[in-house]
Amino acid sequence: MSIPSASLAVPLTAQQQLELSSERKALRRAATASFMGNFVEWFDYAAYGYLATIIALTFFPQTDAATGLLATFAVFALSFVVRPVGGLVWGHFGDKYGRRSALSWSILIMTVSTFCIGILPGYDQIGVWAPALLLLIRLVQGFSASGEYAGASAFLAEYAPEGKRGFYTSLVPASTAAGLLFGAVFVAALHAWMTVETLHEWGWRLPFLLAAPFGLVGRYIRMSLQDSPKFLDMEQRLEAKECATPAPIRELLTVHRRSVLIGIGATCLNAVAFYLLLSYMPTYLSTEMGMSEGDSFIASTVSLATYIGLIFLMGKLSDRYGRKTMLLLASVLFLGLTLPLFGLLGNSSLVVILMIQIAFGAILAMNDGTLPCFLAEIFPTRVRFSGFAFSFNIANALFGGTAPFIATWLIHITGNKMAPAWYLLAAAAVALVAMLASRETAHKTLQD
Repeated sequence: MSIPSASLAVPLTAQQQLELSSERKALRRAATASFMGNFVEWFDYAAYGYLATIIALTFFPQTDAATGLLATFAVFALSFVVRPVGGLVWGHFGDKYGRRSALSWSILIMTVSTFCIGILPGYDQIGVWAPALLLLIRLVQGFSASGEYAGASAFLAEYAPEGKRGFYTSLVPASTAAGLLFGAVFVAALHAWMTVETLHEWGWRLPFLLAAPFGLVGRYIRMSLQDSPKFLDMEQRLEAKECATPAPIRELLTVHRRSVLIGIGATCLNAVAFYLLLSYMPTYLSTEMGMSEGDSFIASTVSLATYIGLIFLMGKLSDRYGRKTMLLLASVLFLGLTLPLFGLLGNSSLVVILMIQIAFGAILAMNDGTLPCFLAEIFPTRVRFSGFAFSFNIANALFGGTAPFIATWLIHITGNKMAPAWYLLAAAAVALVAMLASRETAHKTLQD
């Protein structure tokens, strides 16, 4: 689909104006639909993380606080185990039966499972069934989430006009950060407005219950859309040839193995940097650098806000200068600046730390604002969802969900507070190699 430029000298006919208006409306609805699913997922992620202490008290037998908290985070980490499998399932479904159908089902499953946490009885009511059901729900959430990021990115890339794919697909990482930020602010508001007793009794359930209206609105919008133009074109070509839709997984793992490996390598930096800088950083600043929890929360919020504020610009710049250029530059900047910036975190004022967080947020936005479009462009339409989902979820399961644990473990075994920086450097080096092995994908029509 291409939207004609408004600067054409020849005026558009009434029919052309109507078609243009219809295409723009469809694109806006596709963007909104893509935003909602990732927003719900990461709103839940933030709520679960910031309410972990209360969740531990609610769902696990109280031997000691540390054990309950560890169990809570273990349940969270296990949700990443199913993501590679979920990515294959959703990718196969989306490539064979349509992006709209896959995304409509994934947001419904995610919404219902998140809502179920909000109504799940605690350990005092149903005993060992409480942690068992919590684990089951988190596994279902992990399964549904494994199709969201990839599916929404592929969907938007196939809807977006030529020359603007980077800008529109940058909405997907923006939605994850917006969900994370809104979740953090919402939980902070609960702590401010509720007594400790009320928060422990029922207040903690509110963010999970909010998933219902958010998710249902997103599903309604998705169901009201047609599938992406690229997917519909592929279906029409196959119907004309009287061919069945091919098995995408088989083709992906045989014909497109090189693209899969490049995708995994490129996503390593996204996985490690996102979870270290936007999720683990508050804990790092408070436990390792001695900052107050309030100041560490402010610093991390500033980094998130920078990330959201710049990510659309980075997507737009990738449309102009290329995906490979932007991703290479992000890798090089992480390689050059990570150690100096981490080194300054130890003995600096809050203002300096805020500047460091802004720098990290900007570099990460450069990488993440470009990556979704790059991953969508390196695979043809018939395996785009599968290739994106498999590459993205493998990297995030291995390196993203485990990043806070690995960072903590590295500090423990080395005694070096700079250990997380070295881990981030390793991820940047892997991404650099992957991008050097890749080809430029911008300024070209999406592969059929």
